[in-house]
Amino acid sequence: MAAIHDDVLGNLDAGQSSGTRLDILAADPGLTYATVTANSLGNSTAAMTGPVTATSGNGVMISFPAIAAGTVTNTSTANFWAITSTASSKVIASGPLSSGQAVTSGNTFSLDKVNLFIRDATTA
Repeated sequence: MAAIHDDVLGNLDAGQSSGTRLDILAADPGLTYATVTANSLGNSTAAMTGPVTATSGNGVMISFPAIAAGTVTNTSTANFWAITSTASSKVIASGPLSSGQAVTSGNTFSLDKVNLFIRDATTA
């Protein structure tokens, strides 16, 4: 299950526009920035911004764009992703990949777009 920083829940527009880096990790980093930076297997610094879209009456969805050529910096199995704001040393959101992927240092990685669905409080 994805983890979403409280600041994003309070200001969805800020959440979708403040992500500056996506990391892949072997273990779940939760919302701890130091865990992401210490355990990153690779990253992409492509702009991590996307639209906030209302859903069918029960919440909103933030879509972060796909990654085409992230840089792998360590060899292991990537099981999780984390979107961070390097300016504020904050994890915007993190979650599991659909399946683990072996990665090798020096290679590149790709990742489909990430959709975060946030239910309205009244329908949770």
